[in-house]
Amino acid sequence: MGTYVPNTEPQQQEMLREIGMERLEDLYAPVPDEVKLKEPLGIPAGMSEMEVLREMSDLADKNKIYRTIFRGAGAYRHYIPAIVNSVLSNETLQTAYTPYQAEISQGVLQSIFEYQTMICELTGMDVSNASVYDGGTAAGEAVAMCRGRKSNRALVSACIQPSAMKVIETYCFGNGMELVVIPEKAGRTDTDALRELMTEDTSCVLIQHPNYYGNLEEAELIGEIAHGVKNCRFVMSVNPLSLGVLKTPREYGADVAIGDGQPLGLPLAFGGPYLGFMASTDALKRSLPGRIVGQTVDRNGKTGYVLTLQAREQHIRREKASSNICSNQALCALAVGVYLSAMGPGGLRGAAQQCYSKAHYMADRMKEIGFDVEYDGFFHEFVTRSGTDIHKILAALDEAGILGGLPLGDGRLLWCCTEMNTKAEIDKAIDILKEV
Repeated sequence: MGTYVPNTEPQQQEMLREIGMERLEDLYAPVPDEVKLKEPLGIPAGMSEMEVLREMSDLADKNKIYRTIFRGAGAYRHYIPAIVNSVLSNETLQTAYTPYQAEISQGVLQSIFEYQTMICELTGMDVSNASVYDGGTAAGEAVAMCRGRKSNRALVSACIQPSAMKVIETYCFGNGMELVVIPEKAGRTDTDALRELMTEDTSCVLIQHPNYYGNLEEAELIGEIAHGVKNCRFVMSVNPLSLGVLKTPREYGADVAIGDGQPLGLPLAFGGPYLGFMASTDALKRSLPGRIVGQTVDRNGKTGYVLTLQAREQHIRREKASSNICSNQALCALAVGVYLSAMGPGGLRGAAQQCYSKAHYMADRMKEIGFDVEYDGFFHEFVTRSGTDIHKILAALDEAGILGGLPLGDGRLLWCCTEMNTKAEIDKAIDILKEV
């Protein structure tokens, strides 16, 4: 790090003399000799800016960028209007600093407030927080926020995102909650098994809709079963883009709506950063983790924005906090806000309709050439089974610059279509599959 310190050697010597020392080594005199390095670390010498750029470019060339993608499973390629990156590139908004000082953070606070408002409109909920790290974190936090004094048991569908399930397991292990997995039946949550699993100490029932396999759950029925137990909360993890055509979580009877905001204006970006959105009914607003930005007026009657309802996390003793989320995805939330503003209700509905219709067109074409489409009633992802070696299938597509479905084992593949996939791309993939 010495090369990054902006002091010249004469300046360093002057500072040393000021504190009564001659050499930099004198600063470390209190450190025992046995823990000091006897020889330099085996770290290569520094590079020039040009050399670093060349090295990084060589590393980047190892990535394979697919022009055509038929894979989702939690991260999706959608069209992002140019205005999203244009607004995000504004240097006054590109900060990771939490907007505690409202008097100098009105722009960031307003952007978060607008984001929260749009998430509420999208989900039908009363209040939204200022985002958490990703969809998996949102799932873990949702389970934790539903915990009650006498309800310590979470029922979670086996059909949710596997990575989200891992996060929930970690949260439940950490806070001593009992996690029970609701079995899968024909690609959906087994409602009969759910009825049998419901007990008086059940704190929440969590499902994903559409689920990991792309299928639409019997969400309304599951909500009714969950609410059959006093104080049990119904949590729905949703693909936010699907809400352009599907009912809102509130209309299904959900108490908490969560999900990953990646489909709303965030690129695949090799896995992140994304953001997790969380919204709830008014009754649960004080249990939401993270920050909530509120709108108010100053003493002159002008509209202003402040952080509110944040008496948790680092503000109180750690062991008494309901959550330890101490940051938010403000820049990603800004991207989501700009995306939703640019798309509007009509644009969101149009994108969702294209995702649905193109996925069903591809599924029908695959049936024609001998693939079994395992489930009906899906949004934009579907599962196929084939007697052909799936590795041969994926290799043939890969050779043509196409990323095929995600292997699920037992000859099954999880495919995905978005508005970015053209009919020509789908037909080309089908021709390749037919040859294989």
